[in-house]
Amino acid sequence: MAGRINDDDVKAVRDAVPIDAVVSEYLQLRNAGGGNLKGLCPFHDEKSPSFQVSPSKGLFHCFGCQEGGDTIAFVMKIDHLSFSETVERLAAKAGITLRYEEGGYNPGHQRGERIRLIEAHQAAARFYAEQLGSAEAEIGRKFLAGRGFDQAAAEHFGVGYSPAGWDHLTRFLRGKGFSDKELILSGLSQDGRRGPIDRFRGRLMWPIKDVGGEIVGFGARKLRDDDNGPKYLNTPETPVYKKSQVLYGIDLAKKDIAKASRAVVVEGYTDVMACHLAGVTTAIATCGTAFGGDHVKILRRLLMDNGSARVIFTFDGDAAGQKAALRAFEDDQKFAAETYIAVAPEGMDPCDLRLAKGDEAVADLVEPRTPLFEFALRQIVRRYDLETPAGRAAALDEAAPIVAKLKNLAVRHGVAVQLAGMLGIMDERFVVQRVSRVAQWQRDRGGRGRTDDRPRREMPQIQAPAAQPGPALNLRSPAHRTERELLKLALQRPELVSPAFDAYGIDEFTAPPYAAVRQCVQDAGGATGAPADYLDAVRAAAPDDAVRALVTELAVETIFAKTIDEVYAGAQLVQVRLRAVDRRIRDVQGALARLGQNGDPEKVAAVQNELWVLTQYGQSLRNDGAAAL
Repeated sequence: MAGRINDDDVKAVRDAVPIDAVVSEYLQLRNAGGGNLKGLCPFHDEKSPSFQVSPSKGLFHCFGCQEGGDTIAFVMKIDHLSFSETVERLAAKAGITLRYEEGGYNPGHQRGERIRLIEAHQAAARFYAEQLGSAEAEIGRKFLAGRGFDQAAAEHFGVGYSPAGWDHLTRFLRGKGFSDKELILSGLSQDGRRGPIDRFRGRLMWPIKDVGGEIVGFGARKLRDDDNGPKYLNTPETPVYKKSQVLYGIDLAKKDIAKASRAVVVEGYTDVMACHLAGVTTAIATCGTAFGGDHVKILRRLLMDNGSARVIFTFDGDAAGQKAALRAFEDDQKFAAETYIAVAPEGMDPCDLRLAKGDEAVADLVEPRTPLFEFALRQIVRRYDLETPAGRAAALDEAAPIVAKLKNLAVRHGVAVQLAGMLGIMDERFVVQRVSRVAQWQRDRGGRGRTDDRPRREMPQIQAPAAQPGPALNLRSPAHRTERELLKLALQRPELVSPAFDAYGIDEFTAPPYAAVRQCVQDAGGATGAPADYLDAVRAAAPDDAVRALVTELAVETIFAKTIDEVYAGAQLVQVRLRAVDRRIRDVQGALARLGQNGDPEKVAAVQNELWVLTQYGQSLRNDGAAAL
């Protein structure tokens, strides 16, 4: 793997590739005066051009969405590439050989090698595309026609045909100046008895491109019965082709994936073609391997970790398809996006579905149907005899870790309740509690951070002296006293503080030990409608013995009120909330002061509006008490 690109080479790339030439590949530019150019911004919708390019400075800036930077920044943003990928692509255009530092490979040799391999694949793609029109390729054209693809579709996706002879492509590429070593290294040829021969012979060919649009490999489909090879044969692992790091169709789909915040993962090349022709232009497919972690990274770059984004997997309804779906779920929680599964009626794939029922059926198929985690749970549960206690217990043992992986706490609680229904366990809280314990165990074991969606400030670190029944607290603090009283009410008389208490954030409790207890109540399902075993559930949700001891302490400590009623409970709720509002007001006032008089008017206005809303809410709490909650 290459090390860091030499700084002088990065500068050389910036200087060698004119920014206006690069930007002009994506949008039309016209004179803006003063030596600048302008056009419609590619990063947001606009009717009048606010996107300007300065060729003399090598910079761009949009006065509408505030995107800006140099040539490298533009290509990174528009093509969703990493910094190194962008520099390498621009260097190839400029004919610059990059040097790598920090112990990488032989930079001059390897960089030149990559350029040659890409050029060989581009030449091969043109050769295959031309061969599709030959008499020999009639069998390939019939195959495409039988699946609903005409000549225009073949041209759009670059589909071609590899002649059945031993070395047609090899001889063609030799004539273009490529060496035998380059042909073998590229995977386009392989060793034969008398020298290199074609790897792909008598097959329909799909070019596979990386996210930057460069052809890095091919997928080949068997057409004849006397072909003893596999149904699909892909390019082997090469310096430019790693099957776990490419997605077929990503070059065509990437802009729409980013724009729509949605990706559709199908199983084959013809499925991608069928989806795109049916208007589902966000469809992509893996290339001879299961969907995995490297594929997740590609999609995350396009989806920008948008929590409202969707990834829809389509799998056959057979056992292999179900297995593929479960493998995909293993990487599900690496997404911020919501993941779904779509299974076509009668187990048809998108290509068959388009033939049988038309484009609308394909578009309807990939509308989100079943969350992937729900599908995974049902596949697990169906393997057990749920008529017996032992079967239900075994199913819960396998399914609980699946639910515990869900990041969103509210979703995790809801799915735990759903799991209880699938298993036929009437005590839903038992299942919720079990999932909560497994989630805590996963966090402790993995050490990889949180499994829910709460802000980091809501996850206090508890440092508990072992010699005490609970962590040290400043009981003279008015805030701590009120928080303590509210927690005692939530544990001993939950009906007096519900449902308001369950809407309180973890960060409204300023003492870390009290925040931990509040977390336990939340993990146990909340104080609203607390069942008979409510305290047991809260104690079971404690992350360690110190917090568990504090829960017990608060559950038995006397509440300091002569009359314990809704009025007293409301007063504690108001005081805790009011202090939280006052803290936030101070934070916002500080932000306003930092912006100063010359700050961005829109930001100043937004902060001033938040300050006004908080002030009004605080005043309502002071005037109306619990009625304002």
